[in-house]
Amino acid sequence: MRYLHPHRGRARVTAFSGLRVLVVEDEATVAMLIEDMLEELGCEIAASVASVSRAMDIAPVVDVDLAMLDVNVAGEMVFPVALLLQERQIPVLFSTGYGMAGLPSEFSACQVLAKPFSQSDLVAKLALSLEH
Repeated sequence: MRYLHPHRGRARVTAFSGLRVLVVEDEATVAMLIEDMLEELGCEIAASVASVSRAMDIAPVVDVDLAMLDVNVAGEMVFPVALLLQERQIPVLFSTGYGMAGLPSEFSACQVLAKPFSQSDLVAKLALSLEH
């Protein structure tokens, strides 16, 4: 797990400035790209983890405003993590190549960011995720 210092000098002031985000992504390169995009928007990466088991450990206690979760994390579905976060009223944004069809019905209100995605796609889905 990687804890980062907020605003490493690249962040700009946006509607998402100061937003604390949990990232769950098993592909290191993809995780770094997501973290960079979020930080450029002024978000703070509260934690970034690469396994469902580690995400399950921190989901009950991590201080975040939103979670961005890969659906398939090293062959494991991330849905138990999403349920824990939803119980805490933390918005969940799924990033996946599966689309909405890959999500159980209990997550129908969650936003889905289709991989690959651009920063403008991320901005749009962040905004929609925070509306709920």
